[in-house]
Amino acid sequence: MADFTEKKKRPIFYNLSPLSLPLPGLVSIFHRVSGAALFVSLYWLLCALDTSLASQKDFDAIRALFGTALVKLVILGLAWAYLHHFCAGIRYLFLDMDRGVDLPTARKSGAAVFVVSLALTLVAGVKLW
Repeated sequence: MADFTEKKKRPIFYNLSPLSLPLPGLVSIFHRVSGAALFVSLYWLLCALDTSLASQKDFDAIRALFGTALVKLVILGLAWAYLHHFCAGIRYLFLDMDRGVDLPTARKSGAAVFVVSLALTLVAGVKLW
């Protein structure tokens, strides 16, 4: 019979909090999140395009909707998602070719993805507003 007085070996709790991830790990998580956001928003954007092409009245309604601050903020978020997903995708293409896989270069390229995508989003935000 098993000895129940002996301490059970329990699984170790690993802290999987994104705040403790290194920069390349954050790039990976944001790459997935931005891809999912773009996929989910695609239906909304295509419906808006379809509605705007139906008639002049519908075009004016969609134009007025896209002129509101909340929708502009959503569009700016989607612009960031696209730009981050694009920049991170280029980074992953280089990683697939075994370029920049060592730790210092991976950290630099991860930081570059964040800096470039945020800078391009800032340019898009200036053009949008």
